[in-house]
Amino acid sequence: MTPLRLIPLMLAGFAILTMTGNALAEDWPQWLGPRRDGVWRESGIVDRFPTNGLKGAWRTPVAGGYSAPAVAGGRVIITDRLATTNLVAPAGPLDRSKVPGRERVTCLQEDTGKVLWTHDYDCPYDLAYPSGPRAMPQIDDDRVYTLGSDGHLLCLKLATGKVLWQHHFPSGYGIPTQLWGVASTPLIDSHRLICQVGGAGQSTVAFDKHTGRELWRSLDAKEPGYSSPILIQSAGVPQLIVWDTAAISSLNPETGKTYWSEPFPTKLGHAIATPRFVDGRLFITSFFDGSLMLQLDPQRPAASQLWRRKGKNENRPDSLHGLMSTPFVVDGYIYGVCGHGELRCLKADTGDQVWQTLATTTRDGKPTRWATAFLTRHADRFFLWNDQGELILAKLTPAGFEELSRTQLLEPTSQAGNRAVVWSNPAFANGHVLLRNDRELIRVDLRRDR
Repeated sequence: MTPLRLIPLMLAGFAILTMTGNALAEDWPQWLGPRRDGVWRESGIVDRFPTNGLKGAWRTPVAGGYSAPAVAGGRVIITDRLATTNLVAPAGPLDRSKVPGRERVTCLQEDTGKVLWTHDYDCPYDLAYPSGPRAMPQIDDDRVYTLGSDGHLLCLKLATGKVLWQHHFPSGYGIPTQLWGVASTPLIDSHRLICQVGGAGQSTVAFDKHTGRELWRSLDAKEPGYSSPILIQSAGVPQLIVWDTAAISSLNPETGKTYWSEPFPTKLGHAIATPRFVDGRLFITSFFDGSLMLQLDPQRPAASQLWRRKGKNENRPDSLHGLMSTPFVVDGYIYGVCGHGELRCLKADTGDQVWQTLATTTRDGKPTRWATAFLTRHADRFFLWNDQGELILAKLTPAGFEELSRTQLLEPTSQAGNRAVVWSNPAFANGHVLLRNDRELIRVDLRRDR
């Protein structure tokens, strides 16, 4: 009999062998993909979208939420929230009215969209933008890890949805849920599941991923950040990079010991985009507080400030005031979306602006507060998934923005300010892209030879 824990790996291997043509299939099991860097490495992908449009492999109804789907071993995991009231049109960005509802984890078959199992639990919200979960699920071997907007951390069996262990951060750690809910996707490193929790001495907590037992806690921040931690290799050692509402810090992932910490307090806790580590440098950007570039010491775990840029305010930004979209650093240049929808190119050495365009995020060419697009790199181009439900294929170089193709795939259903938006990251897996709004999850074929 085949051990249950080997089934997902066998399914993944089967997917690789049966992929059309010579393209190597690749799952998308965690935040920003297999290497947590937002790069899609499959081959055999379209150079331009077909004139007759992209083909939807399937679409499945879902409820409210901002979380991206996770894909591995022939399975798709999505989280959402079942509510008795309309939560996609909040009273305001700071409104914390209490609303009843249940968060839900759903497992689907990747090739058909068939629902295989669901698990839901009571979860009243008292947070702003109460549509649903933010943090992306993670598939690891035969288990699934999810983190809900009110701090419900669950470990479930991939095959059945059975809960193996769980924590609730507000009740277990005494920290109220932050204004916009828990959004930081945990990081799996070896046997550790590392989470932003918040509070004195416990801003970051590591759990044994098998048992849920706490392994260590570290850092001080009144509230956790919304940003997801990353693991880098620098100065000859692995460094856990955590950006919370007080600072960006480097920890020993085995013990939680702090290697170094650079203060970067953020207004309203706007530590959202994932830090970028490239060529010995670490970059972060915030809507209210601008950007920071750190130079990491190659000899020992340490960092120094290379440059920091901040405009007069978020309406008059300097360099980059990013909101939630994770930027890219490529060949000495930074590409990222500023707080009013401006896709910008900056010099990585100084933060000086090279060019900007609003063509990727706004249809009238006017700056729009919180307009955004999520960037995924593929070979020498980028897929940009904007908050109006459009998928754009483009080249980004120091010479400018070159659009190759664009297509509308989903209707924006959540409300932000006075406009409807789709604020969920895509997942690129096995020749397809998976996208969600508050009504449906779709799988769209991006293979060149179909």
